[in-house]
Amino acid sequence: MSRPELQAPPEIYYGDTEAKKYTNNSRIQQIQADMTYRALELLNLPPDEPAFLLDIGCGSGLSGEILDEEGHHWVGVDIAPSMLEVALEREVEGDLFLHDIGQGFGFRPGSFDGAIRHAPPAVLPISVIQWLLNAETSHPTSSPPHRLTRFFTTLHAALRNPSRAVLQFYPTSDDQVQLITSIAQKAGFGGGVVVDFPNSNKARKVFLCLFVGGGGGAQQVPQGLEGPQPQDEGHAKFEARRERLKSRSKGAKRKSIKDRDWILKKKELYRQRGKESVPRDSKFTARKRKPTF
Repeated sequence: MSRPELQAPPEIYYGDTEAKKYTNNSRIQQIQADMTYRALELLNLPPDEPAFLLDIGCGSGLSGEILDEEGHHWVGVDIAPSMLEVALEREVEGDLFLHDIGQGFGFRPGSFDGAIRHAPPAVLPISVIQWLLNAETSHPTSSPPHRLTRFFTTLHAALRNPSRAVLQFYPTSDDQVQLITSIAQKAGFGGGVVVDFPNSNKARKVFLCLFVGGGGGAQQVPQGLEGPQPQDEGHAKFEARRERLKSRSKGAKRKSIKDRDWILKKKELYRQRGKESVPRDSKFTARKRKPTF
């Protein structure tokens, strides 16, 4: 079975059928959640402070739901219209943009506190960066180095100083890793590659952890995870939280976030988007109904 990026461009490969199948797959949902928590660890954001994040290749918004639960605000970009349609149907919180990241970003400089991206966990997982390594036309501007340069240069400009970007990908060779990291460094990023579980064929994950600025000192690249038991040194922060979340029982109930303020904010968002039949606000908004018999 050939890799997806060799079969068709992403906006064609992730059509209506594939987008819905991807979103409704429970295994994919779990992998997306685990990868998003890991990306947040590597971002090393200040605890208990909401951040404004860029989700590159947001798809149907599975990772955005985790960002919502963690109290962050986010903007998602994706090139697949079908994926964004599913995200709109699921009424995700973040703002969505249909955009080809190979053309670069047009955000105001210093807009975001961080950026994340991880691969769509399909049968053969391929990250967003991986799609940039394939030229769709023979034009010089479609070459992988040219598209990667536009991507990293504009991403660097869109991030605040200091901040981080965490990009998870599945390289097919060391040459691909060298190409990606060298172009990122030329764009002004610091940082390097983080490999989780390097000796495992299934659990192995490769992250590109990039730094913008230093905050008065050199930032150190986090160490990858190497075994089932976390070690005291060399691991990203918030790992204890990650283990705590993974140890939850399947039947445990999450803390409800749908309080009155959340519902009022959601209704106002619908009104701004022009959605019709939004119920008016009243003293009964978000009031719990008595059980019926």
